[in-house]
Amino acid sequence: MFERFTKDARAVVMGAVEHAEGAGAGSVDAEHLLLALLDREAGRASFALAALGLAERGEAVREALSAARRRAGLSPADAEALAGLGIDVSEIVARVEEVHGVGAMSGDRRGKGWRSGRRPFGQGAKETLEKALRMAVARSERHIGDEHILLALTVRPGLPGEVLADQGVTYESVLRVLYGGGEAKAG
Repeated sequence: MFERFTKDARAVVMGAVEHAEGAGAGSVDAEHLLLALLDREAGRASFALAALGLAERGEAVREALSAARRRAGLSPADAEALAGLGIDVSEIVARVEEVHGVGAMSGDRRGKGWRSGRRPFGQGAKETLEKALRMAVARSERHIGDEHILLALTVRPGLPGEVLADQGVTYESVLRVLYGGGEAKAG
């Protein structure tokens, strides 16, 4: 499948692998794809993110992803739903970190003797890349670009899509910027 990726899309995938390695994550996941997209300064996805004002708010996205990682990947919506059941996620995180150290719930593998070789792609990253392929095919485009990865992240359920939506970056707004002939403003 990667032979159909543009240079920019390949750079996003490689950036995602670097983010996963830097975080000591056991696999490359959808959040790593989002972080790699934020790092890029070229490509159609970068253009769309800049047009939607996310270039100036990229740090807020990084902080939201980091906070969720500390909560074992739970999004704010997940934490709110659990609070409705009387479960205080913040209290659980505080207790676990008190005993095991900060970031204990993040699943990081630092210091655990990671074996050499490639990091596997997690289910979220695989589904995102597959969705990107389907989006390119649906638009009769021959290659999968970084814009298709961004679009796929906006429609997949999960943390990256929620974080983007919180910043006003939705499937519809990205489509307007990329294909609609006008600038869309983030909410």
